[in-house]
Amino acid sequence: MADLTLFICLSVSFLTTFLLVPRWMNKATGMGLEGKDMNKYDRRKVPEAGGVTVIAGAVSGILIYIFLNTFYFSSEVGAVEIFAALTTILLAGFVGFIDDILGWKSGMTQRTKVLLTIPIAIPLAIVNAGESIMNIPFLGFVDFGMFFPLLLVPLGIIGATNGYNMLAGYNGMEAGTGAIILSTLALISWLSGAGWVSMIALIVAFSLLAFLWFNKVPARIFPGDSLTYAVGATIAVVAILGNMEKFALILFIPFFFDVLMFVRFRFIDKVNNIEAFGKVNKDGSLDMPYGKVYDFTHLMIKLLKVFKKKVYERDVVLMVFLTEFVLALIALSIWSPSS
Repeated sequence: MADLTLFICLSVSFLTTFLLVPRWMNKATGMGLEGKDMNKYDRRKVPEAGGVTVIAGAVSGILIYIFLNTFYFSSEVGAVEIFAALTTILLAGFVGFIDDILGWKSGMTQRTKVLLTIPIAIPLAIVNAGESIMNIPFLGFVDFGMFFPLLLVPLGIIGATNGYNMLAGYNGMEAGTGAIILSTLALISWLSGAGWVSMIALIVAFSLLAFLWFNKVPARIFPGDSLTYAVGATIAVVAILGNMEKFALILFIPFFFDVLMFVRFRFIDKVNNIEAFGKVNKDGSLDMPYGKVYDFTHLMIKLLKVFKKKVYERDVVLMVFLTEFVLALIALSIWSPSS
Protein backbone atom coordinates (compact mmCIF):
# COMPACT_ATOMS: atom_id res chain seq x y z
CA MET A 1 0.00 0.00 0.00
CA ALA A 2 2.94 2.32 0.57
CA ASP A 3 3.73 2.11 -3.16
CA LEU A 4 0.13 3.02 -4.03
CA THR A 5 0.23 6.00 -1.65
CA LEU A 6 3.46 7.18 -3.26
CA PHE A 7 1.95 6.84 -6.74
CA ILE A 8 -1.24 8.72 -5.80
CA CYS A 9 0.52 11.62 -4.06
CA LEU A 10 3.15 12.10 -6.75
CA SER A 11 0.53 11.86 -9.50
CA VAL A 12 -1.67 14.46 -7.81
CA SER A 13 1.29 16.81 -7.40
CA PHE A 14 2.50 16.39 -10.98
CA LEU A 15 -0.92 16.58 -12.67
CA THR A 16 -2.14 19.53 -10.60
CA THR A 17 0.85 21.62 -11.64
CA PHE A 18 0.83 20.34 -15.22
CA LEU A 19 -2.85 21.25 -15.69
CA LEU A 20 -2.61 24.61 -13.93
CA VAL A 21 0.39 25.99 -15.81
CA PRO A 22 -1.41 26.67 -19.14
CA ARG A 23 -4.28 28.34 -17.28
CA TRP A 24 -1.86 30.50 -15.29
CA MET A 25 0.02 31.42 -18.47
CA ASN A 26 -3.18 32.83 -19.96
CA LYS A 27 -4.15 34.58 -16.73
CA ALA A 28 -0.71 36.14 -16.18
CA THR A 29 -0.57 37.35 -19.78
CA GLY A 30 -4.01 38.91 -19.42
CA MET A 31 -2.91 40.73 -16.27
CA GLY A 32 0.28 41.96 -17.90
CA LEU A 33 2.33 39.91 -15.44
CA GLU A 34 5.16 39.24 -17.88
CA GLY A 35 8.93 39.51 -17.95
CA LYS A 36 11.53 39.78 -20.69
CA ASP A 37 13.60 36.70 -21.51
CA MET A 38 17.00 38.32 -21.12
CA ASN A 39 18.94 35.41 -22.61
CA LYS A 40 17.07 35.72 -25.91
CA TYR A 41 18.16 38.27 -28.53
CA ASP A 42 14.59 39.46 -29.16
CA ARG A 43 13.92 39.90 -25.41
CA ARG A 44 10.54 38.18 -25.87
CA LYS A 45 7.94 38.55 -23.12
CA VAL A 46 7.04 35.49 -21.06
CA PRO A 47 4.32 35.05 -18.37
CA GLU A 48 5.73 35.38 -14.85
CA ALA A 49 5.15 33.99 -11.33
CA GLY A 50 4.64 30.38 -12.42
CA GLY A 51 5.75 29.29 -8.98
CA VAL A 52 2.15 29.54 -7.80
CA THR A 53 1.33 26.45 -9.88
CA VAL A 54 4.20 24.52 -8.30
CA ILE A 55 3.03 25.50 -4.82
CA ALA A 56 -0.54 24.45 -5.69
CA GLY A 57 0.66 21.07 -6.94
CA ALA A 58 2.95 20.49 -3.97
CA VAL A 59 0.32 21.47 -1.40
CA SER A 60 -2.28 19.24 -3.09
CA GLY A 61 0.07 16.24 -3.01
CA ILE A 62 1.06 16.81 0.62
CA LEU A 63 -2.57 17.22 1.75
CA ILE A 64 -3.51 13.98 -0.02
CA TYR A 65 -0.63 12.28 1.81
CA ILE A 66 -1.86 13.61 5.17
CA PHE A 67 -5.42 12.49 4.35
CA LEU A 68 -4.36 8.94 3.45
CA ASN A 69 -2.06 8.72 6.46
CA THR A 70 -4.74 9.90 8.86
CA PHE A 71 -7.92 8.25 7.60
CA TYR A 72 -6.63 5.13 5.83
CA PHE A 73 -3.47 4.15 7.71
CA SER A 74 -4.56 5.74 11.04
CA SER A 75 -1.06 7.15 11.46
CA GLU A 76 -0.08 10.51 12.90
CA VAL A 77 3.64 10.14 12.26
CA GLY A 78 5.08 13.57 11.46
CA ALA A 79 1.64 15.20 11.15
CA VAL A 80 2.50 18.27 13.23
CA GLU A 81 5.84 18.74 11.50
CA ILE A 82 4.24 18.36 8.05
CA PHE A 83 1.69 21.08 8.79
CA ALA A 84 4.49 23.31 10.07
CA ALA A 85 6.41 22.59 6.86
CA LEU A 86 3.33 23.45 4.77
CA THR A 87 2.96 26.77 6.59
CA THR A 88 6.61 27.63 5.95
CA ILE A 89 6.39 26.75 2.25
CA LEU A 90 3.19 28.76 1.79
CA LEU A 91 4.60 31.80 3.60
CA ALA A 92 7.77 31.67 1.49
CA GLY A 93 5.73 31.42 -1.70
CA PHE A 94 3.55 34.35 -0.59
CA VAL A 95 6.58 36.62 -0.02
CA GLY A 96 7.95 35.60 -3.41
CA PHE A 97 4.62 36.20 -5.13
CA ILE A 98 4.37 39.70 -3.68
CA ASP A 99 7.81 40.43 -5.12
CA ASP A 100 6.71 39.02 -8.49
CA ILE A 101 3.71 41.36 -8.55
CA LEU A 102 5.85 44.38 -7.66
CA GLY A 103 8.17 43.55 -10.54
CA TRP A 104 11.79 42.52 -11.10
CA LYS A 105 13.29 46.02 -11.24
CA SER A 106 10.93 47.84 -8.84
CA GLY A 107 10.35 44.99 -6.40
CA MET A 108 11.42 44.68 -2.79
CA THR A 109 14.98 45.44 -1.78
CA GLN A 110 17.21 42.58 -0.69
CA ARG A 111 17.07 43.81 2.91
CA THR A 112 13.26 43.85 2.85
CA LYS A 113 13.18 40.31 1.45
CA VAL A 114 15.42 39.04 4.24
CA LEU A 115 13.29 40.74 6.89
CA LEU A 116 10.09 39.29 5.44
CA THR A 117 11.54 35.77 5.43
CA ILE A 118 12.20 35.86 9.18
CA PRO A 119 8.58 34.93 10.10
CA ILE A 120 8.80 32.00 7.66
CA ALA A 121 11.01 30.15 10.15
CA ILE A 122 8.59 30.50 13.07
CA PRO A 123 6.42 27.38 12.40
CA LEU A 124 9.37 24.95 12.48
CA ALA A 125 10.94 26.71 15.46
CA ILE A 126 7.67 26.45 17.43
CA VAL A 127 7.29 22.69 16.86
CA ASN A 128 10.98 22.22 17.74
CA ALA A 129 11.57 20.36 14.46
CA GLY A 130 14.74 18.39 13.79
CA GLU A 131 17.44 17.09 16.09
CA SER A 132 19.54 19.48 18.16
CA ILE A 133 22.45 17.00 18.11
CA MET A 134 24.48 17.39 14.92
CA ASN A 135 27.54 15.54 13.64
CA ILE A 136 30.03 18.33 12.89
CA PRO A 137 33.16 17.47 10.85
CA PHE A 138 36.31 17.42 13.03
CA LEU A 139 34.19 18.08 16.15
CA GLY A 140 31.95 15.01 16.26
CA PHE A 141 28.46 15.12 17.75
CA VAL A 142 27.48 18.49 19.22
CA ASP A 143 24.24 19.21 21.09
CA PHE A 144 23.09 22.78 20.36
CA GLY A 145 20.14 22.52 22.75
CA MET A 146 17.72 25.46 22.50
CA PHE A 147 20.07 27.26 20.12
CA PHE A 148 18.99 24.78 17.43
CA PRO A 149 15.28 25.74 17.15
CA LEU A 150 15.75 29.37 18.15
CA LEU A 151 18.84 30.23 16.12
CA LEU A 152 20.03 27.54 13.69
CA VAL A 153 16.60 26.65 12.27
CA PRO A 154 15.71 30.30 11.48
CA LEU A 155 19.18 30.94 10.02
CA GLY A 156 18.92 27.84 7.84
CA ILE A 157 15.47 28.70 6.50
CA ILE A 158 16.22 32.39 5.94
CA GLY A 159 19.54 31.55 4.28
CA ALA A 160 18.12 28.86 1.99
CA THR A 161 15.06 30.91 1.03
CA ASN A 162 17.10 33.93 0.01
CA GLY A 163 20.13 32.00 -1.25
CA TYR A 164 18.18 29.81 -3.67
CA ASN A 165 16.91 32.96 -5.33
CA MET A 166 20.43 34.02 -6.32
CA LEU A 167 21.20 31.29 -8.89
CA ALA A 168 18.43 32.04 -11.38
CA GLY A 169 17.53 33.69 -14.66
CA TYR A 170 18.06 30.84 -17.16
CA ASN A 171 15.22 28.80 -18.65
CA GLY A 172 14.57 25.65 -16.65
CA MET A 173 17.45 26.14 -14.24
CA GLU A 174 15.56 26.91 -11.03
CA ALA A 175 12.98 24.13 -11.50
CA GLY A 176 15.51 21.51 -12.62
CA THR A 177 18.04 22.29 -9.91
CA GLY A 178 15.34 22.15 -7.25
CA ALA A 179 14.13 18.77 -8.54
CA ILE A 180 17.67 17.35 -8.37
CA ILE A 181 18.36 18.65 -4.86
CA LEU A 182 15.00 17.53 -3.43
CA SER A 183 15.21 14.10 -5.10
CA THR A 184 18.65 13.60 -3.56
CA LEU A 185 17.43 14.60 -0.11
CA ALA A 186 14.39 12.33 -0.60
CA LEU A 187 16.65 9.35 -1.28
CA ILE A 188 18.86 10.11 1.72
CA SER A 189 15.89 10.52 4.07
CA TRP A 190 14.37 7.27 2.76
CA LEU A 191 17.66 5.44 3.37
CA SER A 192 17.68 6.94 6.87
CA GLY A 193 14.20 5.60 7.64
CA ALA A 194 12.35 8.93 7.49
CA GLY A 195 9.85 7.98 4.81
CA TRP A 196 7.46 10.86 5.55
CA VAL A 197 10.23 13.41 5.02
CA SER A 198 11.10 11.67 1.76
CA MET A 199 7.46 12.04 0.68
CA ILE A 200 7.49 15.82 1.19
CA ALA A 201 10.66 16.18 -0.88
CA LEU A 202 9.43 13.92 -3.69
CA ILE A 203 6.01 15.57 -3.90
CA VAL A 204 7.60 19.00 -4.40
CA ALA A 205 10.17 17.53 -6.82
CA PHE A 206 7.41 16.05 -9.01
CA SER A 207 5.57 19.36 -9.05
CA LEU A 208 8.81 20.98 -10.24
CA LEU A 209 9.21 18.37 -12.99
CA ALA A 210 5.73 19.16 -14.28
CA PHE A 211 6.59 22.87 -14.33
CA LEU A 212 9.91 22.15 -16.04
CA TRP A 213 8.03 20.86 -19.11
CA PHE A 214 6.81 24.43 -19.74
CA ASN A 215 9.86 26.23 -18.33
CA LYS A 216 12.64 24.44 -20.24
CA VAL A 217 14.44 26.23 -23.09
CA PRO A 218 12.68 28.07 -24.72
CA ALA A 219 10.58 28.92 -21.69
CA ARG A 220 6.85 29.48 -22.08
CA ILE A 221 6.57 30.59 -18.44
CA PHE A 222 8.94 32.00 -15.81
CA PRO A 223 9.07 30.66 -12.24
CA GLY A 224 9.46 33.99 -10.46
CA ASP A 225 10.38 34.48 -6.81
CA SER A 226 7.21 32.61 -5.85
CA LEU A 227 9.00 29.43 -6.98
CA THR A 228 12.56 30.18 -5.85
CA TYR A 229 11.48 31.25 -2.36
CA ALA A 230 9.14 28.28 -1.91
CA VAL A 231 11.74 25.78 -3.17
CA GLY A 232 14.52 27.29 -1.08
CA ALA A 233 12.31 27.06 2.01
CA THR A 234 11.35 23.47 1.12
CA ILE A 235 14.99 22.42 0.85
CA ALA A 236 15.69 23.88 4.30
CA VAL A 237 12.55 22.31 5.77
CA VAL A 238 13.36 18.85 4.40
CA ALA A 239 16.99 19.10 5.53
CA ILE A 240 15.94 20.08 9.07
CA LEU A 241 13.15 17.50 9.42
CA GLY A 242 15.38 14.72 8.07
CA ASN A 243 18.51 15.84 9.96
CA MET A 244 20.29 16.20 6.61
CA GLU A 245 21.81 19.65 7.06
CA LYS A 246 25.31 18.65 5.98
CA PHE A 247 24.03 17.03 2.78
CA ALA A 248 21.98 20.13 1.97
CA LEU A 249 25.10 22.27 2.46
CA ILE A 250 26.96 20.15 -0.11
CA LEU A 251 24.11 20.48 -2.60
CA PHE A 252 24.03 24.24 -2.00
CA ILE A 253 27.66 24.83 -3.02
CA PRO A 254 26.77 26.65 -6.29
CA PHE A 255 24.54 28.99 -4.31
CA PHE A 256 27.31 29.68 -1.78
CA PHE A 257 29.50 30.55 -4.77
CA ASP A 258 26.94 33.15 -5.84
CA VAL A 259 26.85 34.61 -2.33
CA LEU A 260 30.63 35.03 -2.42
CA MET A 261 30.41 36.64 -5.86
CA PHE A 262 27.75 39.01 -4.51
CA VAL A 263 30.13 40.07 -1.75
CA ARG A 264 32.88 40.48 -4.34
CA PHE A 265 31.09 42.79 -6.76
CA ARG A 266 29.14 44.72 -4.11
CA PHE A 267 31.73 45.31 -1.44
CA ILE A 268 35.12 44.67 -3.06
CA ASP A 269 34.73 45.82 -6.68
CA LYS A 270 32.05 48.36 -5.64
CA VAL A 271 29.85 47.46 -8.63
CA ASN A 272 26.05 47.67 -8.61
CA ASN A 273 23.36 46.06 -10.79
CA ILE A 274 25.31 42.95 -11.82
CA GLU A 275 23.07 40.42 -13.60
CA ALA A 276 23.47 36.68 -14.14
CA PHE A 277 22.37 36.84 -17.78
CA GLY A 278 24.88 36.28 -20.56
CA LYS A 279 25.72 38.70 -23.35
CA VAL A 280 23.36 37.57 -26.13
CA ASN A 281 24.48 37.45 -29.78
CA LYS A 282 22.18 37.55 -32.82
CA ASP A 283 22.42 33.77 -33.26
CA GLY A 284 21.32 33.22 -29.65
CA SER A 285 24.75 32.24 -28.36
CA LEU A 286 26.04 33.70 -25.11
CA ASP A 287 29.29 35.42 -24.20
CA MET A 288 30.63 36.54 -20.85
CA PRO A 289 28.66 39.67 -19.88
CA TYR A 290 31.51 41.12 -17.83
CA GLY A 291 35.27 40.93 -17.72
CA LYS A 292 35.10 39.05 -14.42
CA VAL A 293 33.07 36.13 -13.11
CA TYR A 294 30.28 37.49 -10.90
CA ASP A 295 27.87 34.55 -10.94
CA PHE A 296 27.99 30.75 -11.10
CA THR A 297 26.42 30.93 -14.57
CA HIS A 298 29.25 33.24 -15.69
CA LEU A 299 31.69 30.56 -14.55
CA MET A 300 29.77 27.95 -16.56
CA ILE A 301 29.93 30.14 -19.71
CA LYS A 302 33.66 30.66 -19.21
CA LEU A 303 34.32 26.94 -18.77
CA LEU A 304 32.16 25.98 -21.73
CA LYS A 305 34.01 28.48 -23.92
CA VAL A 306 37.14 26.38 -23.42
CA PHE A 307 35.49 23.42 -25.19
CA LYS A 308 32.89 25.08 -27.43
CA LYS A 309 33.15 27.97 -29.86
CA LYS A 310 29.52 28.92 -29.28
CA VAL A 311 27.75 28.54 -25.95
CA TYR A 312 23.96 28.59 -25.72
CA GLU A 313 21.56 28.98 -22.81
CA ARG A 314 20.74 25.27 -22.88
CA ASP A 315 24.45 24.46 -22.47
CA VAL A 316 24.73 26.63 -19.37
CA VAL A 317 21.64 25.09 -17.79
CA LEU A 318 22.86 21.54 -18.48
CA MET A 319 26.24 22.39 -16.94
CA VAL A 320 24.51 23.60 -13.78
CA PHE A 321 22.46 20.38 -13.72
CA LEU A 322 25.62 18.32 -14.19
CA THR A 323 27.26 20.15 -11.29
CA GLU A 324 24.30 19.35 -9.06
CA PHE A 325 24.35 15.68 -10.14
CA VAL A 326 28.02 15.46 -9.16
CA LEU A 327 27.30 17.11 -5.81
CA ALA A 328 24.39 14.69 -5.34
CA LEU A 329 26.71 11.74 -5.91
CA ILE A 330 29.18 13.18 -3.39
CA ALA A 331 26.41 13.61 -0.82
CA LEU A 332 25.18 10.04 -1.38
CA SER A 333 28.72 8.65 -1.21
CA ILE A 334 29.30 10.03 2.30
CA TRP A 335 25.91 8.92 3.63
CA SER A 336 25.95 6.24 6.29
CA PRO A 337 23.31 4.99 8.79
CA SER A 338 25.03 6.99 11.54
CA SER A 339 25.35 10.22 9.54
